[in-house]
Amino acid sequence: MAEELFKVRPDFVASVSLAVLKSILDDLLLNKVLNDGECDALLEGNLIRRDKARTLIDTVRNKDAAGADGSSSSKISTTRKNKDEKIYPVTPESMKSRVALLITNITFRDPQKNRAGAERDEQNMERLLRTFGYEVVKYRDCTGKQIDEAVLDFSMHPKLKDTDSVFVVIMSHGRRGHVLGVNWNHKQTKEEATEKEDVFFNDNIFKHLASDECKELENKPKIIIIQACRGEGKGTVFTRDGATEELECDYTSASDDHNMVEDGMRYMHKEKDFIAFLSCTPDTVSYRHPVKGSVLIGHLVDVFNTYAREEHIEELFRMVTQRFEEVDLKYGQMPNKDRVSLTKNFYLFPGN
Repeated sequence: MAEELFKVRPDFVASVSLAVLKSILDDLLLNKVLNDGECDALLEGNLIRRDKARTLIDTVRNKDAAGADGSSSSKISTTRKNKDEKIYPVTPESMKSRVALLITNITFRDPQKNRAGAERDEQNMERLLRTFGYEVVKYRDCTGKQIDEAVLDFSMHPKLKDTDSVFVVIMSHGRRGHVLGVNWNHKQTKEEATEKEDVFFNDNIFKHLASDECKELENKPKIIIIQACRGEGKGTVFTRDGATEELECDYTSASDDHNMVEDGMRYMHKEKDFIAFLSCTPDTVSYRHPVKGSVLIGHLVDVFNTYAREEHIEELFRMVTQRFEEVDLKYGQMPNKDRVSLTKNFYLFPGN
């Protein structure tokens, strides 16, 4: 069926109505082809009808190709994946212990800095994470200190022992190297980025979840997503048009190898099995629609819902980045992977 769906895909995307789309979703939900989270994410995570149609047909096509009905081919694929030394192990049991941290700053002490549309980002990310089986630990409107405390508390979550991976998603205003707390003083300049400011330094995520401080996450993928500006510059030169005027930005102003070690002791990499996905390149801005949410989260939800059953995490992030080159070049925003220390491929599902 996957091949047949691929053949009719262009006509389906071009002509299917929203009413028919919703009717198809109802049938797929009734027949347990899709779950509630996947249906909601498809409708809410895509801004226009064509994107909804494209995501729907690709999701069903990929599920069919993956043997999502529990077929023997799916079981064989799962077994092979779990034995592949180049792939992080994921099992149905480990998926039951998945947990994610979601922090969204929306309302600031300075009302001019309120992040209109961030509610939609929070909703879309929570729904997406739950679709992949993650329990979502959620915080809203945090100071820099509270963000740090939330990450530290998360590093001691009881589910980390049995999980196969974690997500940490932080969405706020930002500058290079840190995100802003809700009490940030807009009158301070970027040269005054000291500990006295209400900021959270991104390095603390890697510190709190590193192998030496969070042994429960050793050798497990730790996926970091940060939606925030990293400066005030533009990533490209562009001419303004109607679309960009609706958008806002999230910027505000060793030892020797041959040495023996004692029994029970070993070397380990402090920062390993991380991958961070940042909403823009250094010193540039990120864009957010005051109603529909950020450009990054919209593309990310669409790509993950469509391709997460067949692609590993680095490829998914590459596909999100490609959307900005193909669709949103005019915004001058380009997300990028950062501090990648994954040693294997990480798939969100155990079977292909």
